[in-house]
Amino acid sequence: MPATIAQKILARAAGKQHVAVGEIVTTRVDLAMANDFTTPLALKQFHAAGASKVFDPDKICVMAGRHMPFRDIQLATAVEALRIFCEQQGIKHFYANCEGMDHALAPELGLIRPGMLIMNADSHACTAGALGAFSIPMGSTDIAYVFAFGESWLLVPPTIRVRYTGKPGPYVTSKDFILATLKELGVDGARYKAIEFCGDALAHLDPDERFTIANMAIEMGAKTGVMEPDEKTEAYVRARTQSAYDVVRSDPDAEFESTLDIDVGNMTPLVAKPFLPSNVVPARELRRTKVTQVNIGTCTNGRMVDLEQAAQVLRGNKVAKGVRLAITPATQTIYREALKSGLLEIFVDAGATVNPPGCGPCAGIHMGALTANDVCVATHNRNFRGRMGHRDAQIYLSGVYVAAATAVAGAIVDPQEVLQ
Repeated sequence: MPATIAQKILARAAGKQHVAVGEIVTTRVDLAMANDFTTPLALKQFHAAGASKVFDPDKICVMAGRHMPFRDIQLATAVEALRIFCEQQGIKHFYANCEGMDHALAPELGLIRPGMLIMNADSHACTAGALGAFSIPMGSTDIAYVFAFGESWLLVPPTIRVRYTGKPGPYVTSKDFILATLKELGVDGARYKAIEFCGDALAHLDPDERFTIANMAIEMGAKTGVMEPDEKTEAYVRARTQSAYDVVRSDPDAEFESTLDIDVGNMTPLVAKPFLPSNVVPARELRRTKVTQVNIGTCTNGRMVDLEQAAQVLRGNKVAKGVRLAITPATQTIYREALKSGLLEIFVDAGATVNPPGCGPCAGIHMGALTANDVCVATHNRNFRGRMGHRDAQIYLSGVYVAAATAVAGAIVDPQEVLQ
């Protein structure tokens, strides 16, 4: 029977030939993940249920350094307990020393491969879908069960197909692709559905750019976002792991719930206004909006391609007076590469602060929380009220070119105004 990528991966994980949309199946997980905030809650439930051993220490990954250096004693103590647990359980994939954000670090380490079923106690688990994996967010209690038994029940979701066509113009990035999608689908238009991103426009993007699209599938309520692997995908994976994997593609006659076509050929840089990532308009419509802070980086736009875009704008320029610019590389490897290539010097010369790898200011926890009077442009994935600090802070979302140009201009601008 014809099937989508989502159906095929879930069928394999359930040990079945085929699964139907709406069917409830018990699936075996290929990788279970949690982080510094969600793992302590999961372990509390793990122990409360009487569990003593994880199902397979090689299939568990704890990314506990997302907020390193730790902001307080409580978080430091919690992560110390995670380290002890992982040592006792023989979990080798434990990271808590500024290695970086899980959504960038796990692919970088070769832990993400096409065809995998991944369960992660974090809402942006869907980032891994850029490599053709079915990766879903789960609550800490559910992950506690997965840690113990290596399985979970799932409802097979319908799939929305989002097809990008055309060749993106100057300063139009994958962030603009997904913001345009959010404008069409809204923040709940894909609730408990899979989104399959496809189309000839994706060929213009490297995997590091595609991660940004998959990352924000959750902002539309999706269960996950996934892309069919191509040669670029396989080259990325093979460069990082020798482990076997299965490339999964939707059948030509697979049934999609709906198809959304987006032509990126005539697209201009976009911005999401407060307080929804779907509140999207062209950047040029906001050109007089003054800002006090700009954030570039973290799991959505903190890879080398993003830092190179930022440097393209900031080289030879200065951050405007009264504006704070924070740049957060997604991983230590990216940080080191940016250091060797001279990008960090460009950022510091321009007047930016370079944060250590991790979440940085995205969730308003540390390294750049906002006050009531702040207006911020961020390359993050969410601009909900109170997301980055005070509930009255104004948060705009954009791609890197717009964010960096805004830092220089002191107000939201189309990047062409700075790069002419």
